[in-house]
Amino acid sequence: MRFGAFVPQGWRLDLIGIDPTQHWPTMSSVARAIEAAGFESAWVYDHFHTVPVASQEVTYEAWTLMAALAAVTDNVRLGQMCTSNSYRQPSYLAKAAASIDVISGGRLEMGIGAGWYQAEYEGYGYEFAKASVRIGQLDEGVQIMKRMWTEDVVDFKGRHYTLEGAICRPKPLQQPHIPVWVAGGGEQLTLRTAARHAQYTNFGLDLDSFVHKSAVLQEHCKREGTSFEDIVRSKNFNIICAGTEAEVEAKLAWLKDKYLGFVPEARAQAQVKEFRHLSGTPQQIVEKLRAWEQAGMTYAIVYFPDLAYDLSGLQLFATEVIPALSQR
Repeated sequence: MRFGAFVPQGWRLDLIGIDPTQHWPTMSSVARAIEAAGFESAWVYDHFHTVPVASQEVTYEAWTLMAALAAVTDNVRLGQMCTSNSYRQPSYLAKAAASIDVISGGRLEMGIGAGWYQAEYEGYGYEFAKASVRIGQLDEGVQIMKRMWTEDVVDFKGRHYTLEGAICRPKPLQQPHIPVWVAGGGEQLTLRTAARHAQYTNFGLDLDSFVHKSAVLQEHCKREGTSFEDIVRSKNFNIICAGTEAEVEAKLAWLKDKYLGFVPEARAQAQVKEFRHLSGTPQQIVEKLRAWEQAGMTYAIVYFPDLAYDLSGLQLFATEVIPALSQR
């Protein structure tokens, strides 16, 4: 199994209490800690307003962070889970991604999805089109990016985008192009786009839905004439990792107290519940992840809510969980 970890950027209220002058030192030091711990990749989210509710807490912009993290890390790969296709013109995004791939020495991952956070669309003045339109834009956007990374001049005329003589220089360092991650589990459209274009996917709320959507993806691959076996299936996990169950519970209580500053009791409990599925001691986490591995999930991207304050969970995960699952 392969592993990535998220860098705190504020979106999930994970920089609260840290002086703004220390935000970037914190984020950059965590990224370097992820790299030093042996994770294959470091990730950010592409959002503008905090969750579970919009607030005046910070949310740092994803592609700004991509460029900054590229300059302060050496080996770890860098991705977004995932870029909202309709927040930026795909031609512009292709250009930005190619530039960052060069800056990073060929370490960029291109995570892309149709977008979902309606309040952000409305807040920032983007049209929140119906799902079929957004996914149609996603499909065309991926086509544009791949062509701009591999062709000298791109002319494109689709239902949603038109390009006339687009040039993308520099080209990405990675060949044949930057790896494409299509995130989302929409069965009729998103997974079909993944079957057509993706080297990686990211979907599944739980193990049963992951198994079901994997079967749907396989059927799309058959119809599109692409290889299901060549598409890496990944999953994001919310994790608290500690040496004892008591320590896990203490961290979950800390997390609930943080949410209570923004949402009512019931909603705070619901947020914490999302962490209970995979949190635990290293051995407990290994056993849970093995079930996912048996279902075909081979790339786990983990979010630790306390990284800006405490690296012990990350380090424990790196020393006890990763070796147990990567040396098989």
